[in-house]
Parts: sequence; C-alpha cells; structure tokens
Amino acid sequence: MLIARTLLAVWVMMVLAVPTAFAIDLNPLSAIKGAIEAAAEDRSSGDIAKDLKIKAKITADVIDKMGSDVVSINADVYEQDVMLTGSVETAKQKSEAGALAKAVEDVKKVYNEIIVIKAVDKEKGVVENFVDDSVIETKINALLLDGTDVNVTNFRWRAVGGRVFLFGRALSKAENDKAVKIVKGIEGVQSDTNRAKIRPKK
Repeated sequence: MLIARTLLAVWVMMVLAVPTAFAIDLNPLSAIKGAIEAAAEDRSSGDIAKDLKIKAKITADVIDKMGSDVVSINADVYEQDVMLTGSVETAKQKSEAGALAKAVEDVKKVYNEIIVIKAVDKEKGVVENFVDDSVIETKINALLLDGTDVNVTNFRWRAVGGRVFLFGRALSKAENDKAVKIVKGIEGVQSDTNRAKIRPKK
C-alpha cells in the first residue's frame, strides 16, 4: 500500500501541473485504480514511475502542441511502450499525436490506434448505432477481475466506438487468449485489437 500511496501522490502532482481543458485520460477514479493496481504488478516501482512520467509528458505535449480542436485522445503506457487511442477528425491529427508521443524521452514504441472519425460521421453514428464505451470498459474490468488465470493488474484496455484495444502484458499465451475471449464475448464489442506482450514471470 505504500507504493500505491506514493504513486497516487505522484499522479496528483502531475495532474496539478497539466491543464485539464482536454479529453485525455484525466479521470481521477481511473488514476486511483491504476495506482493501486500498479502496486500489485510484477515489475519494479522504478519502471512504474518511469511510465507515469512518460504519460504525464505525453499529456502535456499533446495539450500544448495540438490544442483543443482534438476530440479525445487517451495514452496508456506499459514498460515504456505507448498505446494511443481515442478519436480525431483528420489523419493529420492522428499522425501528429503519434509523432509527439514517439518524441517523448524513454518511449520505446508507440501503437497509434487513434481512430479518424469526421464530426458528421460521429454524429450519424451516435444516432444510428450508439455504443456506450464506458459500459464496455466497465464490463471488461469486471469480467477480467472475475476470470480465473487472468492477472488483470498487468492489462490495460480502451473502448472507442465499440472497438476494444488491449494493452499491457500476459504471463502466458493461454492467459492472453482467455483475456481476448472475454473481451470478444461482451455485448457491444464490434472488434478487438490486442497489443499485449506475452512474457512469463522471471
């Protein structure tokens, strides 16, 4: 719990230093959950702290350099790999977000999964085929927690318009396959992309 409290304190300091007029993963409940889960992960506190620093830097850079025209971007970091998700209105914005993330110090690899959706198409989609991504993410959390042989603390996930993106680490192929199967079985999930590493405990 000492690690969890320390990580939470670090997160609070970083959020206070970042403008909040931007939709980029600044949900305090998510951050608290992430900090607590981090304490149970199979990696060092130094590695976790480095990821938190990278995430804060990406958040600040996207806000400062891309401005408020971007609709929604989330950045997940695991072992210095970055997964970007969310939605923007142009391919140029997606490319720029990826370049900014890649330029951050200590970033090893960037998975740019941001979806390009024009404003008119987004409005049409909401009317014709509404998908509540927050409900999907909540279900993923509950089912992965409930699933046997799945170490949920090493996984990250995002839902964007019903498309689910898995990230993080599985300790075995069997664990990875089970996590994917759970995601695919959730109502409302239209597709899944798995970026999780497979690596057993040392």
